Amino acid sequence: MRAVSLPRLNSATVPPRSLLHRRTVAETGIVHLGLGNFHRAHQAVYTASALERTDGPWGILGVASRSALVADALRAQDFRYSVVEIAPEGSRVVVPAVHTGALVAAHRPEAVVDAIGAPSTRIVSLTVTEHGYTFSPRTGQLDLDHEDVRADLRGDTPPRTVIGQIARGLQQRLRRHATPVTVLSCDNLAGNGTQTARLVREFAAALPGTEGDELADWLDQGVAFPNTMVDRIVPATTDAYRTAVADRLGLHDDVPVPAEPFTMWVLEDHFAAGRPAWEHGGALFTDDVEPYELLKLRLLNGTHSLIAYLGALDGRATIPDAVAQPFVADAARRVLHDDYLPSLTVPDGIDLDAYVAQLFERWGNSALGHRTRQVGSDGSVKLRQRVPEPALGHLRAGRTPHHLALTVAAYLCCMAPPPGLDPGPQAAAMADPARSELRKTAERTTFVRDFVTAVIDGGLLGDQLAEYPVFTDRVAELIGVLARHGTAAAATDAARAADSESPPAA
Repeated sequence: MRAVSLPRLNSATVPPRSLLHRRTVAETGIVHLGLGNFHRAHQAVYTASALERTDGPWGILGVASRSALVADALRAQDFRYSVVEIAPEGSRVVVPAVHTGALVAAHRPEAVVDAIGAPSTRIVSLTVTEHGYTFSPRTGQLDLDHEDVRADLRGDTPPRTVIGQIARGLQQRLRRHATPVTVLSCDNLAGNGTQTARLVREFAAALPGTEGDELADWLDQGVAFPNTMVDRIVPATTDAYRTAVADRLGLHDDVPVPAEPFTMWVLEDHFAAGRPAWEHGGALFTDDVEPYELLKLRLLNGTHSLIAYLGALDGRATIPDAVAQPFVADAARRVLHDDYLPSLTVPDGIDLDAYVAQLFERWGNSALGHRTRQVGSDGSVKLRQRVPEPALGHLRAGRTPHHLALTVAAYLCCMAPPPGLDPGPQAAAMADPARSELRKTAERTTFVRDFVTAVIDGGLLGDQLAEYPVFTDRVAELIGVLARHGTAAAATDAARAADSESPPAA
């Protein structure tokens, strides 16, 4: 609720000392799909840092998917909002001031297509979470059975899906002026640019007649899809952060964004129509994003998931509370060092010991208080990006990745707990598109082993893990331990089993 005694943050009241740049941003060069906290604390901040050093047509039109809350607040505040960078030793408040407009796709879908198709748009970026790409969890391909995808392909109404919005906007662009553009995914997908390009091409291939062929040809000539790696912990907004802004700026901000001080962005420098000088904000450009991406997806995100699921099952509301439990911290170190690390190549210039130490500092940031329910949401999509490939590497070498099995077991207990296990309110609050189906599967099966078999054979984690019943058995065993003896006992069980096997090659 707005503090009536304080003026609202806007272009007239914002203190100059809090601005990340002092330029007037009038021209929109970026259309960003996904007006959530992560975009506003990450890409927008990098763009503001770029504008502090160099000029350019890099104003951002932000597009929310369904909720008008942020878009309405930004319009009321002249597109000003604050980023509250929070650490145990203190916080600072900055204002990016890079947005030139805000839309809600569900309310004005045709305006989204027009914006993507506008000749002034040079970059179409997106942070819509893994779930927002409407691909099949089993195949990784565009879900052509999805009702909204089918509607977008018919074209009798404005597009509802992000892939449909991009494809229809690119079609409009091709027909009107065919100026080049970059589509820039900033989501936690392996090879996010490559995946986005493939999904847009699959959409084009499913279009009727020759229109799909025309779009496919132009995608190869006029559209770039660089891969990126993004990294910053950004919790949900609460009144505590509105109070922090009020204390620091003497202003009321309806939509401040909390964030940790750490931030990292690695990109392929492959842009079809220019880009902001994001390197001035610390962005790293490279010809090979994959090593950085795997480092983050597995060591940070994969370990983060295990912390969230064990923490939720242990009744911990926040990641710092969870990782403060010795058994959770030990499980996190085990999955990181034993199961994930052997599956990747550490990029040149990364001090691994320092990187891992920094990860635990970030997870332990009690001032930030990242919630387990937030980190644990959408696990059916996230874990498919993180668990199968490392697990398969160990299984093919004759090893059982016990802590990856623990990750899957804890996730399944959060989504569809066996009889007698109360997963608690944090697990119940996790949003996941597969929760309903997982519960139906649990109801159809009598034994835990049958449930896990049905889940893994059903492709929740891809198709290949079903070839290794030892992994299915281990997940089922750990679910049994979680249900009968609790989270600490399950972590101990996984550690003892891992110790009994020969250590993986580093």
